[in-house]
Amino acid sequence: MIRTAVPEDVPEIHRMVRELAEYEKALDEARATEEQLREALFGERPAAYAHIAETDDGEVAGFALWFLNFSTWRGVHGIYLEDLYVRPDRRGGGHGKALLAELARICVERGYERLEWSVLNWNTPSIDFYRSLGAKPQDEWTVYRLTDEALATLGTRR
Repeated sequence: MIRTAVPEDVPEIHRMVRELAEYEKALDEARATEEQLREALFGERPAAYAHIAETDDGEVAGFALWFLNFSTWRGVHGIYLEDLYVRPDRRGGGHGKALLAELARICVERGYERLEWSVLNWNTPSIDFYRSLGAKPQDEWTVYRLTDEALATLGTRR
């Protein structure tokens, strides 16, 4: 079952974010707090949205956290999937596919023309899974990121 996250899910979402960061070998970079996630998802002006995958007995199997982006070429919004995570003991049960299908359904229903995400180059199981759904890598694009000192330096230049 896929459902929209509620505020009571924040501690579980936070745990899964940390589990994902550990899987991606970047746990030290996962600094978000439960309160930050609560504000981003359920504050006065939500910046992100989340869906929860549950097992038949109501256990949380995984989650998808996403936000809207905008394509100047298409002239409409799309969804950027920030995190998709299914707990290791629940993989292979269709939870990841169901989460992606729900986001695709939202795109179709709302007239959004893209569902996009990033995947680490070494994450072959995920890459194979995404390709099996018909997703295409955007190999001609490279993601760039400013954080920490570089962001602060550029942000204080006049």
